[in-house]
Amino acid sequence: MKLKTFRIGGVHPEENKLTHEVATVVAELPKQAIFPLSQHIGAPAKPVVAKGDKVKVGTMIAEAGGFVSAPIFSSVSGTVFKIDDAIDATGYRKPSIIIKVEGDEWEPTIDRSDKLERLEDHPELTPEEIVERIKKAGVTGMGGAGFPTFIKLCPPPTAKAECVIINAVECEPYITADYRLMMEHADEILVGLDLLMKAVKVEKGYIGIEDNKPAAIALFEEKTANKPNIEIVPLAKKYPQGGEKQLVDAVIRRQVPAPPAIPVNVGAVVQNVGTAFAVYEAVMKNKPLFERYTTVTGKQLAHPGNFLVRMGTPMSQLIDFCGGLPEGDNKILAGGPMMGKALTSTEVPICKGTNSVTILTDDDARRKEPQPCIRCAKCVSACPMGLEPYLLATCSSMHLWERVEAEDIVSCIECGSCQFTCPAHRPLLDNIRLGKTTVMGIIRSRNAKK
Repeated sequence: MKLKTFRIGGVHPEENKLTHEVATVVAELPKQAIFPLSQHIGAPAKPVVAKGDKVKVGTMIAEAGGFVSAPIFSSVSGTVFKIDDAIDATGYRKPSIIIKVEGDEWEPTIDRSDKLERLEDHPELTPEEIVERIKKAGVTGMGGAGFPTFIKLCPPPTAKAECVIINAVECEPYITADYRLMMEHADEILVGLDLLMKAVKVEKGYIGIEDNKPAAIALFEEKTANKPNIEIVPLAKKYPQGGEKQLVDAVIRRQVPAPPAIPVNVGAVVQNVGTAFAVYEAVMKNKPLFERYTTVTGKQLAHPGNFLVRMGTPMSQLIDFCGGLPEGDNKILAGGPMMGKALTSTEVPICKGTNSVTILTDDDARRKEPQPCIRCAKCVSACPMGLEPYLLATCSSMHLWERVEAEDIVSCIECGSCQFTCPAHRPLLDNIRLGKTTVMGIIRSRNAKK
């Protein structure tokens, strides 16, 4: 059988899936939990609690701050210690709610039983009711981007959904959180897919899994053997196949046009496998999104592992559980080595989009000295969006904003393939990120004046 994959660009980084077969451990509760109000794309959430308030596990502590936003729920029980700025994964101090942990008392409305709830047993769940429960539970994309899930389930009138694609690729090196979730909660994920398909009123579902996860492919093929409307799609190993535009191309052979086009413009609604699980818990168990599967890993880490972590838990606690920081120079990333952000502090909390804490040591932690561009065009061949990274990076470093906008810099998905493949070790992605952020700001200002 020929494996599918996307058609433009891509690279093959070393996998380093050190925790592939390490079963998930429930992380200990923190002594103090920190909840940044910006854990999603869009407007920050607005606090609905004050200093001294008592909260339980599952209590809403911040409401959505706009249409493109999501509420935030406490993952712990205790007392609101203060509402103050705290460092998040960006390295900046952001408004946050800080809760002193006292016990582990849950909201009684949450169903904590292990009973599997199936869609066919709940005729009361209309598409509108499913979307509303997802919205109220604060579910966002769990692959890292953090886009509020309910918005994806309400496509614009100009677009019609034809299928739901579950992103079970996990192509980023080191990370295995999604794989462990698939192996441990396949039934719940499939019910989550059923819910997503009903929410967007489609009959066809796909689950894309790279072929470095043969056990997951076999498990899901077995569980969907009597479901002709769900297709398991084995994919060739290639990064960044987890990008939603690349996944759409790989699975249904349709290419999503440049922004503002999104996958639903070609008939696909893409959701991460972790999001499907969160949707199941939100709709069937009335459980808000306040914990997630996260990998903590690194070649020199004594005991790397996978964890079910309450959000707000400081990363330092997980690192200590894995044996502490190794000797030598360390770079700590929120995410994987390709797209992860380097942290300035290990006290940064686990948030909705934190799928991994990756610790690079010694040579892996150091960047090589950049050299002049040798015009090899490897970055052009590697770019999965068909862009010219060398040109975008150079023009961005020279602040030629009109030029980079004309060269479609906003289509960049910031996957890092260009920088990974550059033999001159040039900081291509750094400069492109600067240019993309600046151009998007210019576009927003221009639209606001219209």
